[in-house]
Amino acid sequence: MTRITLGVGAFFAAVLSFPLVAAMLDPIIRKKTEVWRSVGKLTDFKIGETKMVTFENASTYEWSGGIARSAAYVRRKEDDSFLALSVNCAHLGCPVRWVEKSEIFLCPCHGGVYHKDGSWAAGPPPRGMFDYEVRVHNNNVQIKTQNIPITNLTS
Repeated sequence: MTRITLGVGAFFAAVLSFPLVAAMLDPIIRKKTEVWRSVGKLTDFKIGETKMVTFENASTYEWSGGIARSAAYVRRKEDDSFLALSVNCAHLGCPVRWVEKSEIFLCPCHGGVYHKDGSWAAGPPPRGMFDYEVRVHNNNVQIKTQNIPITNLTS
């Protein structure tokens, strides 16, 4: 009876641990995919304005559904010069919000604060916000996305 109980317990432990092990190994096994995603027309962005945009992650699973989408803040600095910042805090990944009047990004989870250029201003984040590569292609503003979890954006 003890052997049967241990066998059944080991079987269920293996079944329940499989998703955890697969998730931990996924970034190592999966090929790094980078894809340029259009986030709007050039005319959609006014100089000096920061705007939240959404896009589909570079590499998603068929079952991903709504979680296959991500977001970024895009700021048009000059005619063809843009800054795109990850919507997630560099501390623990909570979504930050843009406060237009103060021109800062605030993280509601632990009080992280960032300047409008994404640099660290206050709170627990160890660094500034992660940023994306941006280009203008055929009058479309595009950002270079990569597999989630994002382990190394341009900063």
